Amino acid sequence: MPPKRKRTKLEQARHFLSGGGVIREDSDDELGDEDHPWEWIYEDGAAGHIIGARMGSFECFIGDAVLLKAPVENEAWVALIHDFTEGEPEDGDDKEPEKLANMIWFSSEREIRSKKKRSDFLQNELYATTNFDANPLTTINGKAKVMSPETFQALYPNGTVPRNSKDHGKVFVCRRGVNTRTTTYTDEFVWEDVYAGAKDIDALIELVETYTVKTRARRAGKRSKGIDLDDFVADDDGDEPTTPRKRRKLGAATPTKAKQPTPRKLQTPTGRKITTKKALEFTPLGTRLLDPSQTKASPYQLARSTLHVSAVPNALPCRESEFETVYSHLEAAITAGTGACIYISGTPGTGKTATVREVVASLQAGVADEQLDDFYFVEINGMKVTDPHQSYSLLWEALKGDRVSSAHALELLEREFTTPSPRRVPCVVLMDELDQLVTRNQGVMYNFFNWPQLRHSRLIVLAVANTMDLPERTLSNKISSRLGLTRITFPGYTHTQLMTIIQSRLEGVGQVIVEPDAIQFASRKVAAVSGDARRALDICRRAVEIAEQEAVVAKATGKENEAPDTPSKTPGRQQNDIRGPKRGVVTIGTVKRAINEATSTPLAAYLRALPLASKVLLAALLARLRRTGITESTLADVIDEARKMSIVSQNKYIEAELLAPFDELQEAADETFAGAIGTPSRRGRLAARKDIVRAARVIGMGTAAQELAEAGIIGVEARHGDRVGRVRLGVSEEEVRGAFRADEELTGLGLG
Repeated sequence: MPPKRKRTKLEQARHFLSGGGVIREDSDDELGDEDHPWEWIYEDGAAGHIIGARMGSFECFIGDAVLLKAPVENEAWVALIHDFTEGEPEDGDDKEPEKLANMIWFSSEREIRSKKKRSDFLQNELYATTNFDANPLTTINGKAKVMSPETFQALYPNGTVPRNSKDHGKVFVCRRGVNTRTTTYTDEFVWEDVYAGAKDIDALIELVETYTVKTRARRAGKRSKGIDLDDFVADDDGDEPTTPRKRRKLGAATPTKAKQPTPRKLQTPTGRKITTKKALEFTPLGTRLLDPSQTKASPYQLARSTLHVSAVPNALPCRESEFETVYSHLEAAITAGTGACIYISGTPGTGKTATVREVVASLQAGVADEQLDDFYFVEINGMKVTDPHQSYSLLWEALKGDRVSSAHALELLEREFTTPSPRRVPCVVLMDELDQLVTRNQGVMYNFFNWPQLRHSRLIVLAVANTMDLPERTLSNKISSRLGLTRITFPGYTHTQLMTIIQSRLEGVGQVIVEPDAIQFASRKVAAVSGDARRALDICRRAVEIAEQEAVVAKATGKENEAPDTPSKTPGRQQNDIRGPKRGVVTIGTVKRAINEATSTPLAAYLRALPLASKVLLAALLARLRRTGITESTLADVIDEARKMSIVSQNKYIEAELLAPFDELQEAADETFAGAIGTPSRRGRLAARKDIVRAARVIGMGTAAQELAEAGIIGVEARHGDRVGRVRLGVSEEEVRGAFRADEELTGLGLG
């Protein structure tokens, strides 16, 4: 047979994190081959206190040491039964409650990964802990025996339990207690003196709690570059010195390029050589290193770099409340070792993802300070995966470091989260762009929201979306109910908050190149529309670029200290004002230019260049859509809407261009009212003429509709009668409103 492959250092470290149980063989010999239902054993009849449980001929009671199944093959965990309880049925109310037992775990030396652990441990030694966990009775695999080393030596003088003995693999010694979090031990004791049965459980817990340290002590002095030697796992492959590896790298979501073992030649009996498949390697893309002196040579370049949306600030202003809320929920879930679902919603650019990342960074700093238990963190972005089912592979790779298919990863995750494990490390999953992960049967959402509800998963899901009602609007009831009630909403930034954000970015710029009024103007413009901080930063960054271009041109032409050529209603005052702003400073006018560039799409430019009749027709179509809620209208209804809007608007452009003059309708007015009511008086005839002029149809609507239909702005149904054809908008309503919002020709039509 070929020699057994030795575990790599990375595999050993992951084994310490996920396994660590005692070696166990033939673990089902006590329970038998048949799976009988578990039954309670009461103290005084069926109504008494539960003191034990029975499955077939196997019985266990409070205070017994039992073996529990471990996910690693041929391993088991040892625990003391503290009490019995019943849990809620997970598959519906029609099933019986699940029978559970609260366990107090024993820890083996392999589970203690700190360098401060003792080196004088015995081969089958266990440490008493105070870690509690509720487990189903179906995980019990048999009974164990715990004794002192002296008793073990008296029973087994050879130091080992014979393999033919029924107690082989079930006998352990205990002489100390330990706090696995702080790696502190109690003094040595005699097991028989401190524990004799169920009545001594609470005394044993008090003993371990009294003589061990509950919380990690904060080290004195500042760490060098935030690196702690206790955060590394040393690989013990022999006596040779080894290089420690950072523990948190084990749970990184992004695979890093690591040194791969060389493929081995395996010799088969047929003489045929087989080469094992080499693991897939990633070749990093070439990167370009920029000299800081070049990128920050001037205040303009420094301002552009700090105002970029990808620049990570030292702190997130104006999100202190949301930060505290997310931090408190995450810290409580990690400390308690329970699963949780948190739904975070808000419009784009309100700091949702940035705040979550800042919270995770603060929690990881707490782990480095040994004030918080370690946890994995994986980010799954719906915009970065080609298939939502790839989320399973990303999560499994973050937990175990293995790259498997989506279907296989789903099976492994199901088994992982349904298997009890006192040593499972909590995992925080950030699911960004949640709406992109919705599938047809919504299976991905159901699994990710259902796993945190499982007792042993210790999975914390942070679901981030742009809409508040996504669970109720898109997801089914069984999925939205599993999302829970923990929902955090990020409101849009106000103009004051946007000003604070922009000013905090510009604090490091030595020279004032952006006026406070310009910052306030940009903040108010963005806050009135969406409150998107990224849009405000983009506008200010573009304004800085425009100011820099003006400064370069002014310096080249020698007009550096002259005021910029801005339009003014009082040119004389502008010429006499020698205190005007210098070229190269971002003013309100510069911000206006940046906003116009940001909003000037080809469609917006085309819409703003349309004739007045076409603009009025589109405004009437939008008004009709807003008032009726129906996407389609007849051309006659749109023209009537345009006529009513034109009369009410009191717009001078429409009065002069679209409404017919009075003298052209004088004869028509006389003929109409003479035939209707006879020969009216002069005053009545003038009033009738005025009403007809004010109620005159809008000229050129048919031509305007035809031109807009040819451009694809609207769709017009071809019918025999022009006025009965249906009309509908062919572009986004927001794009039309955005293009016409500041148009003076459409004043009074409800588009401002």
